[in-house]
Amino acid sequence: MYIVTVEFDLDSRFVAPFMEAMLENARASKALEAGCRQFDVCFSEDDPANVFLYEVYDDRAAFEAHLSTGHYKVFDAAVREWVMSKRVSFYCKA
Repeated sequence: MYIVTVEFDLDSRFVAPFMEAMLENARASKALEAGCRQFDVCFSEDDPANVFLYEVYDDRAAFEAHLSTGHYKVFDAAVREWVMSKRVSFYCKA
């Protein structure tokens, strides 16, 4: 298994549209990508402009395939200006 975590810090004016776009991206990932096993979207209880993703893929190739999907590209283009910072980490399950 290949695990990807992403932490977004958003411009607080765009939390609602970001979450709408992110939830659609997560839904499409789980429904359309055979290698996507889990895609959780979480937000900080104290700061809804802090969003955390926990994604599980079969392997790195499945994650790379995710990045080339139409739904991901639409999401990425839509939210780019709303994201103040983004931290991505990769893990392999032991």
